[in-house]
Amino acid sequence: MQTILGSGGAIGIPLAGELKEYTNQIRLVSRNPKKINETDEIYPIDLNDLTQIDKAVAGSEVVYVVIGFEYKLSIWQKSWPPFLKSVINACKNHRSKLVFFDNVYMYSRSAIPHMTETSPVQASSKKGEVRKELYEMIMKEVEKNSLTALIARSADFYGPYNKSSALNMMVADNLMKGKKAQAFGDINKIHTYTFTPDAAKELSINNMNI
Repeated sequence: MQTILGSGGAIGIPLAGELKEYTNQIRLVSRNPKKINETDEIYPIDLNDLTQIDKAVAGSEVVYVVIGFEYKLSIWQKSWPPFLKSVINACKNHRSKLVFFDNVYMYSRSAIPHMTETSPVQASSKKGEVRKELYEMIMKEVEKNSLTALIARSADFYGPYNKSSALNMMVADNLMKGKKAQAFGDINKIHTYTFTPDAAKELSINNMNI
């Protein structure tokens, strides 16, 4: 069983479509999951209710965390650490592999733009500190050999099912309305974006390597 926590979002939807190339045992977990493939198992729960995480993970070979909590610091600080701790405990309990979809917030500014796995971890924002804490939670268990996990990182992303993408809203949507495109920061510097179907494809491929 391949289980997607946060299956109704910009990554979860295309990920379910990609996973059908490898298995017909896919469990979609979210508040209101909808089948992407005919054989999908839908598992509706509120992922804020941590008491339900263990049952949602039970029987899973691989668990994908692609949920996106509200983009607000206080929500991140309150929700992310206990949620991930519950997921890690469930994966350990059921011997499931974990694939965590993350961003690049935890890295030092000096790592930009040539970011690698060995780039210095030195968060420059409070949101980055939250992501650093999550990274350390996962790696602590990996180093103890109590968890098998993969952390996939993405730049800002855009694409289908992603209504909150800055690139979608400030560039594509504006141009479609006949308005000028807008951008954050220095427009003379290259900014990398990730196309969500590409991210989903990489997640589905890399799960075979953990």
